[in-house]
Amino acid sequence: MKIRKGDNVKILSGKDRGKTGKVSRVFGKEKRALVEGMNLVKRHTRPRRQGEKGQRVTVPASIDLSNLALVCPKCSKPTRIGYKIGNNSKFRTCKKCKSEV
Repeated sequence: MKIRKGDNVKILSGKDRGKTGKVSRVFGKEKRALVEGMNLVKRHTRPRRQGEKGQRVTVPASIDLSNLALVCPKCSKPTRIGYKIGNNSKFRTCKKCKSEV
């Protein structure tokens, strides 16, 4: 998985295109992620108790990983991710500045 929890990402398409945010959760099998404060949708909830009213609640919806680009912490540009293997460890690298992510 190239994008992980806690990464800063830029949204490439959709209603929040161009905005950046922090990944709060990644769904591996579905290849989707939740980004804090982005892709908010309104859900209608029904009343649970008598006398209570139904309401509209804003909830973040997941975004496909193909619509996200990792923002490199060093060069602070949206970039693709590569891998390097060394000393029995595999780590992610920025394709633009070649630094470790």
